[in-house]
Amino acid sequence: MTRRRLLGTLATVAATVALLGVGAAPAHADLVRDHEYWLSEYGFTNAWTTSRGSGVKVAVIDTGVNGNVAELRGVVVDGTDVSGIGSADGQTPVGSDDEHGTMVASLLAGRGTGEGNGVIGVAPEASLLSASVAFGTETGAAKSNDDQIAEAVVWAVDHGADVINMSLTRNTRDWPESWDAAFMHAFENDVVVVAAAGNRGSGTSEVGAPATIPGVLTVAGVDREQNASFDASSQGITISVAAPSEDLVGVLPDGSYSIWDGTSGAAPLVSGLVALVRAEFPDLDAGNVINRIIKTAQPKGDTVPSPLYGYGLIDPVAALTAEVAAVDQNPADQLADWIRLHRRAAGEATQTPQAPETITPIADPVLPGSDSAKTLLPTPWTLAYITVPLSLVAGFGTLAALLGIGATRHTKRTARSREQ
Repeated sequence: MTRRRLLGTLATVAATVALLGVGAAPAHADLVRDHEYWLSEYGFTNAWTTSRGSGVKVAVIDTGVNGNVAELRGVVVDGTDVSGIGSADGQTPVGSDDEHGTMVASLLAGRGTGEGNGVIGVAPEASLLSASVAFGTETGAAKSNDDQIAEAVVWAVDHGADVINMSLTRNTRDWPESWDAAFMHAFENDVVVVAAAGNRGSGTSEVGAPATIPGVLTVAGVDREQNASFDASSQGITISVAAPSEDLVGVLPDGSYSIWDGTSGAAPLVSGLVALVRAEFPDLDAGNVINRIIKTAQPKGDTVPSPLYGYGLIDPVAALTAEVAAVDQNPADQLADWIRLHRRAAGEATQTPQAPETITPIADPVLPGSDSAKTLLPTPWTLAYITVPLSLVAGFGTLAALLGIGATRHTKRTARSREQ
């Protein structure tokens, strides 16, 4: 993750502004707000004239949210710790990447530090619930990461969440059966679950659970030019929409700021948009909230939906103002259909239990420069379909040639012996 980069940049610019004698306002804070390009470029500031997310609760299942930083004071209204090593209110950062949850929360519902200052989230009047999970850290507890996630989802639903943000991945397309019940509990209680697609730059080439679960609103990432972020976004057929995932500025647990890249940041921008829609249309069920966001997205790519952008780039203004026909399908039905078709409970019960997969918050990669040498390295595809077949052909060709040479020499020797 690209940490601390913004702090140094802002310090340099602030010193320049001071030397030029431009005002007495806190320059670093103004620059932080100015860096939030998605607020104006994607229309969030215009959308705020319609909705700011008031009355909506968004659960952040992550590494804990420090509600004491200036931008998040009073924002976290409830919390829990499912790891066994955090605090009961979910506000003590835990895990190997303990800054992650606070940055996610600030992008979603930050309040800023004053008029035009500090990080303001895309849903600046929404409330947050924090469920802390110790990703990548040995807690000594009997609960696996899988179990912690399931518990956190159920807790969030039972404590009034309207939206659940999950900037994490299991790095597998499948998920444990315990998640069936947890996510079904969310869907049956009309909760919208938003999940990040994952980052190719962190080794996640394909979308992994929970972003593969039917009924989940899956978020891909784009760069400043609104093109698919090659190293900061995975691809897959379950992607719903795309949102900014590069050059995002968030608040760290110590109150400083960081620029980062990854779908971990794109997901809370969409969760915030869901909060805006739910505040404006309180009678819409989860299925129609998701449908409104999908149908008003700006199409992107050669096909719609596409494995890079889903139905397109989010459009907050259209999501709040456009006429969108209602749908009957809902997330609970989608998941129920999948369970009925794909779960074989009797067969699974006789199988040897496998160790649970490791779950981590999506690592937000430093975007590397172009490396043309990578194209020269063998990949599983080239090994399977090019290198190995060609090697076999070459081997058989060499064998045939050797046999031919041997046969020719034998014929010549036989001919000479007859002549003699």
